[in-house]
Amino acid sequence: MSPQHVSQSFDYATAFSRNIGWLTPTEQAWLRGRRLAVAGLGGVGGVHLLTLARLGVGAFHLADFDRFELHNFNRQAGATMATLDRPKLDVMAEAALAINPELDIRRFADGVTDDNLDAFFDGVDLYVDALDFFVLPVRRKVFAAAHARGIPAITAAPLGMGTAVLTFLPGRMSFEDYFQVEGQPEEEQYARFLVGLSPTMLQQGYLVDRSTINFVEKRGPSTPMACELAAGVLVTESLKLLLGRGPVRAAPWGLHFDAYRNRLSRTWRPGGNRHPLNRLTLAIMRTLLRRARSLPAPARAAPAAPAGLDPRVARVLELASWAPSGDNTQPWRFEAVDPLTVIVHGCDTRDHVIYDLRGRPSQLALGALLETARIAAPGAGLALDIETLPGVGDTTPAFAPMFRLQFTPAAAAVRHPLETAIRARCTQRRPLSRRPLTDAVKAAFLQALGPGYSLRWLEGDQRLDVAKLLFRNAHIRLTTPEAYPTHRDIIEFGVQYSEDRLPGAAVGLDPVGLALMRWAMKSWERVDFLNRWFAGTWLPRLQLDFAPALGCAAHFLIIAEQAPQTLADYLAAGAAMQRFWLTATRLGLQFQPEMTPLIFSGYIRDGIEFTTKQASVDNARTLARQLDALVGADTAARAVYFGRLGYGPVPVSRSTRLPLARLMTGGGSPDASPQKS
Repeated sequence: MSPQHVSQSFDYATAFSRNIGWLTPTEQAWLRGRRLAVAGLGGVGGVHLLTLARLGVGAFHLADFDRFELHNFNRQAGATMATLDRPKLDVMAEAALAINPELDIRRFADGVTDDNLDAFFDGVDLYVDALDFFVLPVRRKVFAAAHARGIPAITAAPLGMGTAVLTFLPGRMSFEDYFQVEGQPEEEQYARFLVGLSPTMLQQGYLVDRSTINFVEKRGPSTPMACELAAGVLVTESLKLLLGRGPVRAAPWGLHFDAYRNRLSRTWRPGGNRHPLNRLTLAIMRTLLRRARSLPAPARAAPAAPAGLDPRVARVLELASWAPSGDNTQPWRFEAVDPLTVIVHGCDTRDHVIYDLRGRPSQLALGALLETARIAAPGAGLALDIETLPGVGDTTPAFAPMFRLQFTPAAAAVRHPLETAIRARCTQRRPLSRRPLTDAVKAAFLQALGPGYSLRWLEGDQRLDVAKLLFRNAHIRLTTPEAYPTHRDIIEFGVQYSEDRLPGAAVGLDPVGLALMRWAMKSWERVDFLNRWFAGTWLPRLQLDFAPALGCAAHFLIIAEQAPQTLADYLAAGAAMQRFWLTATRLGLQFQPEMTPLIFSGYIRDGIEFTTKQASVDNARTLARQLDALVGADTAARAVYFGRLGYGPVPVSRSTRLPLARLMTGGGSPDASPQKS
C-alpha cells in the first residue's frame, strides 16, 4: 500500500473513535485543532508524542538534535536496530505521521535555541517538556519563554519506576520561582531540580546502585516503566488543560506516583525549594551525592577485544571468566596464541588458602570455567575443542594445569539455553523462601548434571540437621588461626561490587554484624579477643550459617559415582556443578555454596593437617562424624559439591570479575595468590 493511498484512506473520526465516551465528539474535534510544542524526543518525549498523537492532537512543533544510540534501547520509543544513528526527530515524526498522516508537524532539527524560540512557540497551546535531565540551562530558557508568552507548560519526570509531574500556568508560580536555581553551581542546580520535582523522593528507597547517579558526569539510570507512566500522567494533565475540564493543580502543587512502592504523593511546597522540607531534603541529597562521587562508574559498554584475539573468542572468554571460584580467586589466566587459539593457565591457592590445601576447589573452578566456555562458544558462532596439555600429571592434582582452547567458526550462531544465566548466576547468602522444590525442578537438575552424578536432597525437617552441621562448621572457620588470613584478604568492605574479592555487603551480615566484622578483621588478636570473651562467633554463625540453613527450599549434595581422584575427575565435577548452578539461575532459584563441611571432613578422612590448633582438629572430627551420620560415609566421600537453594530476591551486592584485559598473560602461570597481602 503506497503512502498516498494510506493518506487517502485515513479517516480522523474513525481512527480516534474509541476515545469517544471519555471524550465527546466536540472535545475530540477540539483536540484536532490544538498545537503542542515538544522539546526532546528521547526517553519520555517520544512516548509523549505518540500518546498525544493517539489522543488525536492535530499539530506539533518538535525539537531534537540527537540521534538514536544503543544505550537508548531500554526506554526510548523510537530506539530499534533499524533506527540506530538516525535522527530522533525524523524517526519520531515519521512514527507520529504513521498514526495520523494528517498531522501538521514543524521540525526543529537544531533543538530549541535562542534563535528559534519565537518560531518554536508560535501558535502553540501547550508546552510539553521532555528535555534530558542534564540540559538545565536550555530548560530554564524554554520555561521562561513559555511563561513570558502565557503558554502553559508541563513536565513529567521519569523517576525510578514512577513519575513526578509539575505544571506551570500563566500568571502563577514560574519555573524559576519554584526551583530557585539562579546563581547556583551546576551540581547544586541539578540537586535543586531533582528535589523540586520529587520532594518526597519516593524512588530513593529502592535505588540499588548509587554509583549510577553522578551529577558531575551527567549520568543516571532509567526504566521504561517510568517513561510510560510519565506519558500517561502528562497526557492526561494535557487533556485537562487543552479542554479546560477537570482540576489541574499548578506549582507549587505537585504529583508523584511510584508504581514500585504503590504510593501516590501529592505535594505542596509554597516557596518551592525555599520551603523548609525541601531545604532539608536538599541537605540529605548533597550528602548522598558526595558519597556517590567516590564510587566507580558502572561499565556502560563492553571493552574492545584484547590485541591478538578474535572478537568472538574475546566474548567467549569474557563470559567464561564469570565461572564461580572460591572466594572469587579466579585461578586462571589466558594467553592468546593466535586469534582463534587460547592457552588457559590454571593455578590453585593451596599455598595460602586453608580451604584449598590440595587444590581441589580451584580445580572445580577450572572445570566450571571450561564448561562455561563450552556453553558460550555456540552463541558467538564458534565451535570449541578443549585439550589438556601434556606435562600435567593425571594421577596427581597438578599445581599449574594448562589447557588449549581451539576455536573454529561455526555455520551459524546458536545460543545455548544456559548462556543467559552465565552473568546472572550469583550467590545469595541471606535466608530464602522455604517453598519446596517440585519434582519437575529436581528432574531438571538431575538432567543438568549428566551421567556419572546423582543428587541427595536434604529438605523438610533435615534442614535443622544441616543448620546444626553448618553451625559447628562455622565455629571451625572462625576460630582457626590459619583461616584468618583468608577471611581478612577476601572481603572488600565499603563496596557494592568487587572484581577480585567478596564485597562486605554481600557477606550476609546485618549492618551491626558487618561493622563488628570490619573492626575485628584488622588483626587476629581482635578476632581471638571477641571469640574468647564476647562469644564473637555466635552472631556470624547465627546470621551466616544457622538462619540461612533453615531458610531455604532444600540443601543438596552432588554425588559422583566414584570418589574423584584425578585432575580430570575434578574438572568434570566442576563442569557438572556449573551446569547445575546455571540451571538453578535459569529456573529462578537463588543459590549458596556450602563447601567447607566437605573440605574439613575430607581433611579428616585423608589425614590432612590443616591447623596447629587441636581444638579445631577435634571439632573437624566431630563435624565429619556428624556429616557421615546425616548422609552416610560413602555418600560424604563421593560428594563433590554441597549447597542450598531457594526462591528469593536477587542480591544487590555481588562479586564481579576482573576485566578480560587483566586476565590476559604473555605466557606462564598466573599469579597463584592474587589476594595475598
